Amino acid sequence: MTILELIRKTTSFFEKAGVPDPRLDVELLLAHALGLKRMDLYLQFERALSESELDWLRPMVKRRATREPLQHILGKVEFYGLEIRCTAQALIPRPETELLVQRAVELLAARSSVLDLGTGGGAIALAVAHACSSVTCVATDISENALALARANAEQTGLQKRVEYRQGDLFQPIAPGEIFDLIASNPPYIPSGEISTLQAEVRHDPSLALDGGADGLAVIRKLIAGAAVFLKKEGWLALEIGRDQASAVREALEKSGWSSIGFVNDLQGIPRIVSARRA
Repeated sequence: MTILELIRKTTSFFEKAGVPDPRLDVELLLAHALGLKRMDLYLQFERALSESELDWLRPMVKRRATREPLQHILGKVEFYGLEIRCTAQALIPRPETELLVQRAVELLAARSSVLDLGTGGGAIALAVAHACSSVTCVATDISENALALARANAEQTGLQKRVEYRQGDLFQPIAPGEIFDLIASNPPYIPSGEISTLQAEVRHDPSLALDGGADGLAVIRKLIAGAAVFLKKEGWLALEIGRDQASAVREALEKSGWSSIGFVNDLQGIPRIVSARRA
């Protein structure tokens, strides 16, 4: 079987299994199995695949057909210029969260300290540290398994001296009087009743990283209410939020006395990132 024949056959198989972007996923899996860049496949369409190469690929194809996330199968994801290890222990970093990193970088300017709450696999803290050479980060998560992955990512990216990891729920590991220039978080914001309706791939993420309570805002409200005491004067809070939450989030920020409230839309025009300054 040639590379082109396999791509066509497996694309059809993935289409029947309901896999989004079936051809792209086939090409990424095949490139990974062969140790090639995806575009290199186009130069080798007529190359015959060996039985050992097919044996290496078949289990990955079967896993993807069950809607296991591609990132878990590959074991990695590209995020804001970094290669991040990806497992079922933490939320998969997605393109929308790159907007949060971008906003954090803009807000930091000459500032130097960041607190990343619910860091998961560490993508946000590591991306900010990578983009801002003078920044140091503290990252917290309630899950020790997620922090183990985050520490491994810090080692892999060479940023282990710039990010400190602490286990605990949200602000719990932060000492009284410890303050930062910016607090960033991609908190759970999916309403509990909608978890079962999510795309199959998303449901592989840890429920702790998805479930935001009855209206999706339970953790976001805690962050809005508690962040100010951990920020320097005129420090910033930046959060990723869900669809149709912008109005409620703005209201909560205004009631808690935050100023300079602004939103960044994602590619679908949905307000996805909110930032606000400590009054």
